[in-house]
Amino acid sequence: MFVSRPAVHPVEAPPLTDAAENPPRVRMKDIQGMPGTPGGLALRLFQFAFAVAALGVMVSTSDFASVTAFCYLVAAVILQCLWSISLAFLDIYALLVKRSLRNSRALCLFTIGDGITSTLTFAAACASAGITVLIGNDLNVCSQNHCTSFETATAMAFISWFAVSPSFLLNFWSLASR
Repeated sequence: MFVSRPAVHPVEAPPLTDAAENPPRVRMKDIQGMPGTPGGLALRLFQFAFAVAALGVMVSTSDFASVTAFCYLVAAVILQCLWSISLAFLDIYALLVKRSLRNSRALCLFTIGDGITSTLTFAAACASAGITVLIGNDLNVCSQNHCTSFETATAMAFISWFAVSPSFLLNFWSLASR
């Protein structure tokens, strides 16, 4: 029977490098606002709260469905609500078990999701703002419509977008710094 025998081969030491030329890589510290931090959880809760406020105010009017931009706003803030609350639960879990959400795949998912939801929310808020300006200033038919409700819902959607933007930028920055 032929059996191979273990052999020991010497290994050369890696070449010495100057520490000033190639400093050791260190991980970026968790900045408040990134996933899995208390600041990130606060941003997610603000996103959710303002999106729910926009949704509630818009749905409380009886004639929002007659304008496509307002229907788009409702759809966008529903998506924003679902995205924000699901990531808020994930942040709560990460904080409770003291886990970091710095995995590159997870960060890529968070960045793409934040980018999509923030773009949709911003576009819907801009479209709704244009319609409210048209109804209120150009047509002067605020007495027949719910202008204050439309304006309030649009403002809440913009504030929700302002809360999504730091999340997107911090996730994108963290992903790009890998």
